[in-house]
Order: sequence, then structure tokens, then C-alpha cells
Amino acid sequence: MTSLKDKIVFVTGASSGIGRACVHAFAREGAKILMCARRKDRLNKLADELRDQHHADCHYFQLDVRNQKDVETSLNALPEKWKTIDILVNNAGLSRGLSKLHQGLLSDWEEMIDTNVKGLLYVSRVVIPWMAARGSGHIINIGSIAGHEVYPGGNVYCATKHAVDAITKGMQVDLVDTPIRVSSVDPGMVETEFSLVRFHGDDDRAKNVYKGLTPLTGEDVAEAIVFCCTRPAHVNIHQLRIMPTAQASATIAHRKQ
Repeated sequence: MTSLKDKIVFVTGASSGIGRACVHAFAREGAKILMCARRKDRLNKLADELRDQHHADCHYFQLDVRNQKDVETSLNALPEKWKTIDILVNNAGLSRGLSKLHQGLLSDWEEMIDTNVKGLLYVSRVVIPWMAARGSGHIINIGSIAGHEVYPGGNVYCATKHAVDAITKGMQVDLVDTPIRVSSVDPGMVETEFSLVRFHGDDDRAKNVYKGLTPLTGEDVAEAIVFCCTRPAHVNIHQLRIMPTAQASATIAHRKQ
């Protein structure tokens, strides 16, 4: 088992959900936490939690990963000690809408593509050369069951997560001649703000997604991510798919009446 003590872990989209659970999970292991998100107020509170609960060394900054220039500027402006990133968790992502393709909103499509695909690429393009220069590192891309199936209304969101799957495999090929590891962790139903965001704040509709079953929590997924990162250096978990026990696929789940 590889120790995470004093490793620098960079988590994007850290202010809520899986990202928030990740920074807590890594901080518990003694890692140093570098994190970003769009909501700086939440990062302020989260940093206080990490210091109070885990005595973690942490650094944070506001960032919208959709903006390539801001990504490059913000990362290059980091203090030198925080540029030696050991683990990158490309977590920032979202879903918008559940409409048929011909009824979808262009603004929803653009937000998903710009965040889930281009944002992941922008961050990776800056961080991976730093890892390559040091000859060490681990990239964790947060995928989804939507990257393996297409479900009704999922069209563009599923396309973005299929893209994440392809990009992850491309990274694995391109970095095979280095010690850098690349993994994807692909969850099924996770009860976070995901559905609330998808349905543009419609709380009742969001809660119905998880009605009658016990979904995953952000903490469940974070534990799987930590597992990937603590394997011996010669072991790379290429892909880890994690589902609630009551879910068999994107469209098949057992719900209690």
C-alpha cells in the first residue's frame, strides 16, 4: 500500500459532492490538499474544515475550468511547492437537462461539453507535463456509467462521459512509457447536487431520482478513488466502476415501493 502522507492532491470541483468528499478522504490520509471550484465561499469553509478536522495543509483558489486562459494562468501562478502535484483528480463536471436531443438547450450542451471534456483537458494539459518532468504522478478522471451506456434523455451528457472514457484511455497509451498512472472511477447513482444541477434547481424532481433505493454517497466514491491511489507503484487500476447494490445499469434499478 502506497502512503499518501504529504502527497499533494489536486481536486477540481472540490466545493461539493464527490470533490468535497475526496478532499476530506485524502486529508484523513495525511495528504496536502490543493483544490479549486467556482464557489470561493464554499472553498473558504471547506479549507477551515480540513484544517480543523484533519490538520491538513491546504491551498485553494477560485477557478472555472471552462476558461482555458484562467486555467493556465491560475495553475502557473501557484506557489512552487504546490506545483509538485502527485495526484490530479479531474472531478469538475455536471449534467444539465434530460431532454430529447432535438428538444435540448444549446446552453446546456455547451456547459456540459466545456466543463466535462474541455475543462478536464485544459487542467490536464498544464499538470501532466509537470508530472512527466518529475517522473511521477497519478491522474484520476471521474467518469460515469453514462460513459458506457446511453440512456433516454442522456444524449449529450453521455457523449461527454464517453469522451472522458476515450481521453482516459488515450492518456494511458500516451503515458505508458512513464511511471505516471492513469485511472478512471465511474459511478452509477450518487446522491449529491448532481440531479439538482441537472434539473436546474428543481428539488422535488431531483429527489425522485433516488426514491426507493439507497444510492452511493460522495464518500463511497472517494474511498474508491483513495483505493486506486494507494496501490503499489507497479499497479494501475485502469477503470473502476462502482454502483449501488440496487442498480444494475443506467436504466435498471430496483426501487422499493
